[in-house]
Amino acid sequence: MVQPVGILLVSICLLHSLFSLQEEDYYAPTMDSVISKPEIEDGECVFPFWYRNEIFYDCVTFNAKHKWCSLNKTFQGYWKYCSLSDYAQCAFPFWFRRMIYWDCTEDGEVFGKKWCSLTPNFNKDHIWKYCM
Repeated sequence: MVQPVGILLVSICLLHSLFSLQEEDYYAPTMDSVISKPEIEDGECVFPFWYRNEIFYDCVTFNAKHKWCSLNKTFQGYWKYCSLSDYAQCAFPFWFRRMIYWDCTEDGEVFGKKWCSLTPNFNKDHIWKYCM
């Protein structure tokens, strides 16, 4: 005799698999997703964007040789490769330690390379990039 609880669990699993979104839709461009959802060349990068439960303020290289970005606030399979104009812009002015910076700075950088914050308050967010 089949247990009613067993039938219920199997039914729930089948319904979940039928109606849930496919996991691959939320992960990076792989060879499979490039074929099923190709790069959208004329789209605009959205920063910051959520990808794999993390927030990103600039282009990323997950599962790809070249940097790419999401075209949605939360990655949903729509993406494009980054060009120079797509990279995240510095947030000027930004607050670092006890000063406000209106340009890239070498302050606090061990190797003397210029950097900038990607948010207005570096002290709080700690999001940055090297300046080009």
